[in-house]
Amino acid sequence: MLISKTMRAILHALSYSNVEVEAARKLADLKKLDAMRIFLKKLDTKVYNGDYEVPVRLYFPNEEAMKTETSQGLAYPILLFFHGGGWVTDSVENYDRVCSRMAQDTGHIVISVEYRLAPEHRFPIGLEDCYAAARTLYMDLLREDQDKITIMGDSAGGNLAAAVCLLARDRGEFMPKRQILIYPALGNCYTEESPYKSVHENGTDYLLTAERMENYLLLYENSKEDRKNPYFSPLMEQNLSNMPDTLILTAEFDPLRDEGEEYGKRLKEAGNYVEVHRIPNALHGYFALGIRFFHVQESFRHMNAFLEKRED
Repeated sequence: MLISKTMRAILHALSYSNVEVEAARKLADLKKLDAMRIFLKKLDTKVYNGDYEVPVRLYFPNEEAMKTETSQGLAYPILLFFHGGGWVTDSVENYDRVCSRMAQDTGHIVISVEYRLAPEHRFPIGLEDCYAAARTLYMDLLREDQDKITIMGDSAGGNLAAAVCLLARDRGEFMPKRQILIYPALGNCYTEESPYKSVHENGTDYLLTAERMENYLLLYENSKEDRKNPYFSPLMEQNLSNMPDTLILTAEFDPLRDEGEEYGKRLKEAGNYVEVHRIPNALHGYFALGIRFFHVQESFRHMNAFLEKRED
C-alpha cells in the first residue's frame, strides 16, 4: 500500500535532520508525564560497570511473576532490552510503556538498561554499560538459566544488542542464545556514499532522515576510526560465525531497512539461524506506538513465534 499524498506531506514536514540534543531530551522527558505509568508492574535496581552503577528496570508480565521472581528464583524467561534514541536521547523512563507491553505480550520479564548517553559519554561507554548488564545476568545471577535470556534492542538499541553479542562471543565470558533486533542501526555511513538503497529512497521524508542518522554517529563516535570498529558498526564484522539465533524486524519506509536485512543475510550465510521480516508500510520508530497499532501487533506475532520456536 502506497502512502497517500496528504500523509507524505505531513511526514515531510516532520522529517527534520538536525539533532538538537537538549531539545530532543526535553521532548523525550514529556513522555514521562504519562499518568498510566504508575500502574506498571516494575522494579528498579542496578548493576555495575566497574565502579559505575548502571540503573536497570524490571517489568513483569503479571503480579504472580513479580512475587515469584523475588521469592523463588527465575520462573519466567528474560528479555534484556536496550532502548533506542540514536545513543543520544531517550531512557528507561520514556520506554516504560513499551517495556511493560512487551512483558505482558510475550510473557517474559523485561530488563531495560539505562546505559549512559552520548555526547557526554561516547563510544564505547554506553556499549560497556550494556555489556556489564548482560554479563551480570549471564555470569552472576542466572548462570544456570542462561538459555532463558534473549538480548534485544530497537534502533540504536538494536546496534547495542548486536554489539553485545559480538563482544560476548569474542571475549568468551558468556554466549547469548538469542537476539532480537528491531530496525537496528548497524551501518557507519548515511551520506550519499551509502551503499544501501533504503538510505537514498527513505532518507528524507519518513521521520528519521539519513542526515539525522549521520549526526547521531558524529555524536556517538570518539574518532573517525570508530566507524571501522565492528562493535560500533556490526556490519564491519567480517566473521559472523557462532552468533545467536536471530530475529530481525525492519520497516519498509526506513533508511535503516537494507542494512538490517543485509546483516541478517550475512548472519545466515555464516551458518546461523536467522529470521528477517520486513513490516510493510511501517516507518522507523513504529515499535514505540500503542499495541493497537497493527505494525506493533505484527511485530509481536513474529517475536512470539520466534521465542516459542527457539526457546524450546
